[in-house]
Amino acid sequence: MAVPVIAGFGTAQPPGARQDELWDGFFSKHYSGTTRALAQRIFANSGVSRRQAAVNPLLEDVSDWPTERRMRRYQVEALPLGKEAVGRALTAAGLDAGDVGLFVVCSCTGYATPGLDILLARDLGMSPQTQRMFVGHMGCYAALPGLGAASDFVTARGRPALLLCAELTSLHIQPSSARVDTQQIVSHALFSDAAVAVVLVPGDRSGGYAVRELTAVTDTSTADHMTWEVTDTGFRMGLSPKVPQVLSAHVRGLVDDLLARHGSSRSEVDGWAVHPGGPRILNVVERELELPPEGLAASRAVLAEHGNCSSPTVLLIVDRLRRAAVPPRRIVMLAFGPGLTLYAALLERTD
Repeated sequence: MAVPVIAGFGTAQPPGARQDELWDGFFSKHYSGTTRALAQRIFANSGVSRRQAAVNPLLEDVSDWPTERRMRRYQVEALPLGKEAVGRALTAAGLDAGDVGLFVVCSCTGYATPGLDILLARDLGMSPQTQRMFVGHMGCYAALPGLGAASDFVTARGRPALLLCAELTSLHIQPSSARVDTQQIVSHALFSDAAVAVVLVPGDRSGGYAVRELTAVTDTSTADHMTWEVTDTGFRMGLSPKVPQVLSAHVRGLVDDLLARHGSSRSEVDGWAVHPGGPRILNVVERELELPPEGLAASRAVLAEHGNCSSPTVLLIVDRLRRAAVPPRRIVMLAFGPGLTLYAALLERTD
C-alpha cells in the first residue's frame, strides 16, 4: 500500500491588525457598562497579539448583517484566499492541478452551492474526473478528518490528494448586547481568518511528512459544551468554560494509545502541533502530557500571531514546525471541537 506523504504546504491570509487596535477601534465601542470591562480583560489575556480578517471590523461593521449577506460575502472573500493557498501547495509539491485525484475542502464559516470545491476546481484547472469532498460544520478539528480522508485516498488509489481548510470567522461578529455573554466575548477575542492547503502524495518523498495514523475520541455527554449555531445574524459560537476539564480527561489516553501502536512514547515526540483554542486549552494539554516548557512554543506563537483560525490553525502550526532550523522528526497533531471531539494524528519525517 502507498504511504501518504505531505509533500506541499500553502498558506494564505488576509491583512492583519493588532489585538489592541481591534479593541480600541471597534470592540471597546461594541460593548458597554460592566460588559466592556470584562471584555477588555478577556481581550488582554487571550494570548493573541495580532490576527487577520477578510472583513476587518475596523473598516466594515458586519455585526448586524443578515446571514444571507454574510454568505454572499463568504464566496467573494474565500475563493481568492483558497486559490492562493492551493496554488502555493501545488507548486511546493511540484504538481499541477490536473494531477489531483481527490480535493477535500473543510470550512464551517460559509456555505453555498456550487461551493469552494467546485469553483476552485474550475478556476485552477483540475480534471473533470477529480473527486471532491466537502467537510462542513466540524469546526476547529476539521483539518484532521479531512487529512484522514485525503490520506486514505492516497493509500487506496496511489494518486495525489489535496486538502484545503478555509475559514472566515470575521464574517460572524455578533450584534452588540447589553447582557453579559462571556462565551461570545471569548469568541470575539480569539478568532481569525486563514486558508491552508496541503498536498499528499504516495511514496516516501524526501523532506515530507508521512501520515502514520489518525485517531479520535468523542465525549457525547458534553455535546452542549461547544456549539456553532446558524442564526439570522450569522453563526454564533457557544464555548463552555468546562471544555478544558473535558480535554484533561481524555487527551493523555488518546495520545499515549496512538503512540503505543507505533512503538513510541511522548518522550520521543519532538514536535507538538496543538490547536490553540485559547491559553487555557494549551495549559491543560501541556500539563496532562507533561510537556517541557518549549513543547507548545509553536502553538502559542501561532495563537499570538494569527489567533484561532478554526480548522486551518493546526496546519499553520505544522507548517511552522516543518520550517524550523531543525525540523522535528515526529509530530503529534491535536485538535478539538464540537462533540466534544478530540482528534490526533502522528506524522513522521521521511528523509
